[in-house]
Amino acid sequence: MKWQVKSTKYVVKDKWISLRSDECILPNGKTIEPYYVLEYPDWVNVVPVTAGKEIIMLKQYRHGINDMILEIPCGSVEKTDGSPVNAAKRELLEETGYASDNFIQLCKLSPNPANHSNITYCYLALEATLKQEQRLDDTEQIEIVKIPLSEVKSLLKNNMISQALHAAALFYALNYMESESGIPNALRRP
Repeated sequence: MKWQVKSTKYVVKDKWISLRSDECILPNGKTIEPYYVLEYPDWVNVVPVTAGKEIIMLKQYRHGINDMILEIPCGSVEKTDGSPVNAAKRELLEETGYASDNFIQLCKLSPNPANHSNITYCYLALEATLKQEQRLDDTEQIEIVKIPLSEVKSLLKNNMISQALHAAALFYALNYMESESGIPNALRRP
């Protein structure tokens, strides 16, 4: 069922994104050319939960949709991170100033398996505490918003989380926290 790649050429090759054009031979012998694939670095999403049962979220401008949106901490896995969980810890600390000693991998998602090559690793960070000031990139202007855990389902139901991978991570986190094997009773909703 796998396609055979006969040839590949790059249309764009950049630090943040590469666009390649593949000539593919399908199992039935048909050829597809060009078949475009976007190559991104792997990404991480973090659902940080404080001891006070609040999820630390971010409000920031996203140029692709020209809008301010509510998100969770996220970013690219860099070579210096060594692992996705280290990238998640770094992104959480940089974007929010919060840290956690209890990271749980919730899932691995493909942003778009048809033509994206990367994976998104989603984590739950329990008992997140403020450790430092934010250390934002030049392109980041982030407002931290603490949302009570009890309100997150409402945000999702009312389409207030428009970033699809963030909505998925929040669904996984809520499911984990509501399960019997989830977070300690002290953090459970009443």
